[in-house]
Amino acid sequence: MIEGISIYELLTVSTILFFIGVYGFITRKNLISVLISVELILNAAAVNFVVINKYLYPEILQGMIFSIFIIAVAAAETALAISIIINLYRKISSVEVKEVETMKN
Repeated sequence: MIEGISIYELLTVSTILFFIGVYGFITRKNLISVLISVELILNAAAVNFVVINKYLYPEILQGMIFSIFIIAVAAAETALAISIIINLYRKISSVEVKEVETMKN
């Protein structure tokens, strides 16, 4: 592990990052802000994989491989979400969550 930093401190940072993402996902009204919050949640999961793998099995790279997979999925999710948001903006000239909900009817 990193000298002077315990696993508890790293997991605490990851937990705070996760809950900031959850809070942002629940409270934000802009689709871009919601997307950024989802990215925070995914990054917190990636940090957890790396920290726990490094603590339990320092010689195996399985946690790092999972975190690279999470980063790849997050990149694909971001590209897809941005394209959907751009198309919604072209149709209704807004990226607010409430106005997107009215398009369901």
